[in-house]
Amino acid sequence: MQFMVSVIDDKVDPGSTDRQPAISAFNERLIADGYWVFAGGLADTGEATVIDNRGEQAIFSDGPFVESKEYLAGVWVWEAPDLETALALATEASKVCDRKIEVRPFQ
Repeated sequence: MQFMVSVIDDKVDPGSTDRQPAISAFNERLIADGYWVFAGGLADTGEATVIDNRGEQAIFSDGPFVESKEYLAGVWVWEAPDLETALALATEASKVCDRKIEVRPFQ
């Protein structure tokens, strides 16, 4: 099974910024143990562009789709045998990166 693992940050109470060495070590372990598929951090929400092409003409809007104190700061995609394993890894990831984590299976 593959899982989308979202890293959620909060502009009011952001996670600590000195976590990169711990995150890198965690990522190396994910790779070594065969869970890693992909990961990446995202630019700030102010860098986002939303495109809506459902009508007659595409509309491009600056900024995030929705204004919120929480935002998607990064993602992992993991390959894990089951949800229980993914949740155990996500529990560790939340501690390592000092942020909330959301886990969703791909369909």
